[in-house]
Amino acid sequence: MKFFIDTANLAQIKEAQDLGVLDGVTTNPSLMAKEGIKGQENILKHYVDICDIVTGDVSAEVISTDFDGMVKEGEALAKLHPRIVVKIPMIKDGIKAIKYFTEQGIKTNCTLVFSAGQALLAAKAGATYMSPFIGRLDDVSTDGLKLIEDIRIIYDNYGYETEILAASVRHPMHIIECAKIGADVITAPLSAITALLKHPLTDSGLAQFLADAKK
Repeated sequence: MKFFIDTANLAQIKEAQDLGVLDGVTTNPSLMAKEGIKGQENILKHYVDICDIVTGDVSAEVISTDFDGMVKEGEALAKLHPRIVVKIPMIKDGIKAIKYFTEQGIKTNCTLVFSAGQALLAAKAGATYMSPFIGRLDDVSTDGLKLIEDIRIIYDNYGYETEILAASVRHPMHIIECAKIGADVITAPLSAITALLKHPLTDSGLAQFLADAKK
């Protein structure tokens, strides 16, 4: 399973990259704003800065919600760097745009997916990645992990190559469960990824080893 980090923070991206397990980055306008990145020119430069740190795909989101606007923005984003994946919302014109980009050989990430039907449409349009938001489903008392299971069955039934990118991952158990049920990718904050390192028995065992070594 691939690990993506969901942030626009360059220091966190570099830390995850240096850890040796990072496969890519997802970000969006909200995450850019959180880092104080404002203005189109600065946002585009920041995408390039991210691409210069990592060796995998970097999802960059369009703002437009109409077909022509998404195509114009997406083509501009794709020209920034070979690692850029154009992030498109799951709406009617978004599916049209994904189909267009697929035919142009441009990678896409269909975002804001909350149902198996939406995931099926994304795959049929040729999306490179499809992002179901499991944490947000959990927030409204719906099983986000069950959605991943359903999509995995559908994609396997028909051999769709679209990768299931579990998004809105909140904690390390989300990551473990996604790995168990066959998500191709998870995107999570750095805190959730590094939490996988931790176990009290590891800490106590290491402390004992070090204490014994001093004797």
